[in-house]
Amino acid sequence: MAELIDGKRLAAEIRAELAALVVARVATGARRPGLVTILVGDDPASKIYVGRKQRESRGLGMLSESVELPADVEMPRLLDVIRDYNHRKDIDGILLQMPLPAHLDAEAAIGAITPAKDVDGLHPLNQGALFTGRLGIRPCTPMSCMVLLDRAGIDPHGLHAVVVGRSVLVGKPVAMLLLERDATVVMCHSRTSDLAAQVRGADIVIAACGSPELVRGAWIKPGAVVIDVGINRVGGRLIGDVEFAEAAKRAAHITPVPGGVGPMTVAMLLRNTYDACVAHDLEHRG
Repeated sequence: MAELIDGKRLAAEIRAELAALVVARVATGARRPGLVTILVGDDPASKIYVGRKQRESRGLGMLSESVELPADVEMPRLLDVIRDYNHRKDIDGILLQMPLPAHLDAEAAIGAITPAKDVDGLHPLNQGALFTGRLGIRPCTPMSCMVLLDRAGIDPHGLHAVVVGRSVLVGKPVAMLLLERDATVVMCHSRTSDLAAQVRGADIVIAACGSPELVRGAWIKPGAVVIDVGINRVGGRLIGDVEFAEAAKRAAHITPVPGGVGPMTVAMLLRNTYDACVAHDLEHRG
């Protein structure tokens, strides 16, 4: 059976490391890192996610603020809120919770966030920095995948990685992060011809396609590492994009769903916020 890559435990380790950094920072007289979350509408799942991010940021000793806007808010009002926080010197990270109501332009809203405060790593300048190998804030979920590999002792260098999923949120950026680490990367998706053959050759499989158990356990190469980003509610339970029970019989390491990538994503958001605070100080000191 595969060894579980415990995202909850690893996320707790990262939060403890960040809490110590915040304490040390404040002890020198420096300000606390600041994060604001912006929620539009009353989607129950989004409220849960935002509440968790707020609790965890406060738990680290960060300044934590929350803005809730009605579902019928107009675009100019949303942009005004974002611009206000762009100018706040005590706020280092702006998190605009997705999805937005259909009448709002999500791309324009993300583009209005100052790139240095875009702790989700979704601003076009940050995405472009990733694709051109320049410094910038990296997207939280793709970075979670890489940190899970690192903390499990998996070096992607020279390995054959298959990414199942091509979204700008996970699939494309995680492929670039793997390339930065010298993996050989094949990008697949739900319409790939003979997906099974592609997966069977992979040393690392990252599934992020939003299709319940699309990646069958029998496809997993013995000894492979499986990172399952998917989270799908089926029959009252949460399952991933990988057929977990069968895959776990063949893989060397595998993330559970839930309890794998999800907790790490929030930890990466908090790490991005801390790093943005440090970068802000360095910029103004220089």
